[in-house]
Amino acid sequence: MKTASVSDLKAHLSRYLRLVRRGSEVQILDRGVPVARLVGLAETSESPDPRDKERVDRLVKAGVLRRGSGNVRDIVSEPPIVAAGADLRGALDEDRQDRL
Repeated sequence: MKTASVSDLKAHLSRYLRLVRRGSEVQILDRGVPVARLVGLAETSESPDPRDKERVDRLVKAGVLRRGSGNVRDIVSEPPIVAAGADLRGALDEDRQDRL
């Protein structure tokens, strides 16, 4: 299990969330004293919230999400989505402007 101080967590929250998404746990320390633990939702929730199923169904219906088939190779072998007229570099630069 990883540990992080409150100040480090605030400064690097995205990094710790990535760790949690990948299955790690992060123990939060306030002045060296454990006060909380970040764990993935799948680990903390015995029975999923019924609203989650509705949200997933709505996203699938809108075409934003596609349910998994269990075979990742099918997804990886598909060509990438091409958005005509999209400026990915410009979008990334705009998103990161507040961090410079």
